[in-house]
Amino acid sequence: MKEFRFLDWSVYKEAKNLVKEIYNITNKFPQNFRYELGSQINRASISIALNISEGSGKSSDPELGRFFNIAIGSAYEVIAGLDIAYDNKLLSKEKFEKSTEKCKNIVRQLGNFKKKLTK
Repeated sequence: MKEFRFLDWSVYKEAKNLVKEIYNITNKFPQNFRYELGSQINRASISIALNISEGSGKSSDPELGRFFNIAIGSAYEVIAGLDIAYDNKLLSKEKFEKSTEKCKNIVRQLGNFKKKLTK
């Protein structure tokens, strides 16, 4: 098995790009939102990439799938956080939709990856 195989996975690369995008969004939040909601969204986005990488180091497919499930949950958390931010007029509809679409794509890829694990 290749060491650090996740570094070659497109889903991991997309998760890293999502982190950059999320930080760009949350850095523009007003201070009263940045340290609570912004920090939570940042941590959730980081969790996606970290769980993908941690799962890749596990010795069995069920363990890898478990970490993918956690990453998927974190993607849902990012979307919920962005939805709250959008409701509070902290980001534009365009940025909300763009980031949400990136999360959906990551969730799709992880779901497809999980299907391959069960075959």
